[in-house]
Amino acid sequence: MQSHAFTHRHAVAADIAAITPLMDAAIRDLLRPYLPAEGVAASFEIMGLDTQLIADGTYHVVEAEGQVVGCGGWSRRATLFGGDHSAGRDAALLDPAHEPARVRAMYTHPAWTRRGIGRLILDLCEAEAAAEGFAACELAATLAGEPLYRACGYVEVERFSADTSTGVAVPLIRMRKAI
Repeated sequence: MQSHAFTHRHAVAADIAAITPLMDAAIRDLLRPYLPAEGVAASFEIMGLDTQLIADGTYHVVEAEGQVVGCGGWSRRATLFGGDHSAGRDAALLDPAHEPARVRAMYTHPAWTRRGIGRLILDLCEAEAAAEGFAACELAATLAGEPLYRACGYVEVERFSADTSTGVAVPLIRMRKAI
């Protein structure tokens, strides 16, 4: 496997044009081995970009060969998962003394998986959250993401399903890590 030099930076609004198709490809291709076709299709309703993360300065892009190959961030807000279009979002600020930061919207382009991009983003998120006084991070893992998060020290809190308008429930795992 060829080695690639990754660069990373905080995302800006202009990155949305590159982030959105990356997310779509990741949802479509990386969930396919874990969910039936209707589950993958339903996942688009509960997943995607939350532009509040970009506005808050807590969302990262990873680049290689002049393209965005991964993205992800963390939040000091109560929403656990979902994009701008998802129901049930909560912009209330978390109390770092008592609540975990949220790791959110982690995606790697399918052609770039298993090269350390997810670990890099998690490291960035955890360091920034710790610098703001958070003692833990929490996330909602997909079945495809669960192995990465376990390998990075996250432990299962609970398994649950996100309901969608199609009636298809998407399985997720709430996971947490002390930082």
